[in-house]
Amino acid sequence: MNQEKVEKLFTWIDGTATIVEQDMNVTYLEALAETLDTLFNGQPFDDIEESLQTKLTNELVKVNREDYEKEEIRKAVQLSILKGMKGATQQQHLITPDSVAMFMGYVASKLLEGSDAIKIFDPAAGTGNLMTSVMNQLDMEVAAFGSEVDQTLIQLAVANANLQKNEIEFFHQDSLRPFLMEPVDFVFSDLPVGYYPDEVQAADYKLKAEQEHSYAHHLFIEQGLNYTKEGGYLMFIVPNFLFDSDQSQKLNEYLREEAHIVGMLQLSDSLFKDEKHGKSILILQKKGKETKPPKQALLVKLPSFKNPNAMSDILAQMNQWFEDYKTTKL
Repeated sequence: MNQEKVEKLFTWIDGTATIVEQDMNVTYLEALAETLDTLFNGQPFDDIEESLQTKLTNELVKVNREDYEKEEIRKAVQLSILKGMKGATQQQHLITPDSVAMFMGYVASKLLEGSDAIKIFDPAAGTGNLMTSVMNQLDMEVAAFGSEVDQTLIQLAVANANLQKNEIEFFHQDSLRPFLMEPVDFVFSDLPVGYYPDEVQAADYKLKAEQEHSYAHHLFIEQGLNYTKEGGYLMFIVPNFLFDSDQSQKLNEYLREEAHIVGMLQLSDSLFKDEKHGKSILILQKKGKETKPPKQALLVKLPSFKNPNAMSDILAQMNQWFEDYKTTKL
């Protein structure tokens, strides 16, 4: 991947989105979605003012999307989204840090190694950055599905996937409602943390709270298992307090029944402004007739991604763990 090309494409996207933002009087993120769609389309759409069509036509001659690799496009789009989210007040308008998205892609490639074709699903897809990062690292045929309730985020996700030529089927809906989708081999997500406001819908879940609101992140884990095949894997970014909260006993009992805990990878504190906001990567396998738990779960406290030597040591240990895990499954 060429960093100069990433910066060049980001500069073009940012400049063009700023033009759209001012002309259409919309937010930067909405302008960004319009810009990415225009870049993918190769010409301005007919439903915008003629003066803006002219400006966009003039900008389009300065760029050729075929000059860029998937990861260069993903990175440039991610930088643009990060700029747009700097002033965002909504909690869901956040993006998975790139180092974490790349690391999850590595873990996914280890879990799914040896598969020829798989189906994957992100039930809280956001802008599609985590999904496309994982897809770009999987060396197999991938059928991908994503769900997102936020209108702006799903527009960005679709445009992001299109530009990278990643085929993803998106659902624009509340991800805790039922899907018209068969179970998949792999579910992964950066889970929304907090309370789920729809108590009627929450009542359908085993992990609903007995009193007051249920935790959305608990319900997402259950929903993920609902749409995972027997023996399939799940990988979630979860809060470090997941198993220490007031509703965690119920979660523990549920997971003991439904899944094997394959691993828990605590992310470096350096990624978070406050350690109480710290997160981990939880890896599960849905129980099935042929499945068995690992002899020892993969429990790791990850160093800073900026410390290459420490990271290299951890990756060597993890690679060995995955080798042993695959052997015990045979």
